[in-house]
Amino acid sequence: MPLMRGRIGGYDPERMAFGFTMLDGDQTVECQISDAAMDELAGTRGTPSIARQGQFVGLRDAIEQIASDLYDSGSMVKGATIRIFTKHIPKQRT
Repeated sequence: MPLMRGRIGGYDPERMAFGFTMLDGDQTVECQISDAAMDELAGTRGTPSIARQGQFVGLRDAIEQIASDLYDSGSMVKGATIRIFTKHIPKQRT
């Protein structure tokens, strides 16, 4: 079952990742996407941390779809944070 949109958490400079939540029914699922993964998805590099929220909002649908797919894959430990890295970003076909 696909996850539903939750709330925007914000940027974590220590983890160099942007946090957000998704919902599985009434259960909140914590999620993060790394800077590198967000830049890979956007087709850019070196986005300043101050611009990460805007970047997340622009890519939100795609990011949330990746998080939902990871959750549905069954490889996630229940209660664990879903972490999206560059290896989870689909490669662009040329």
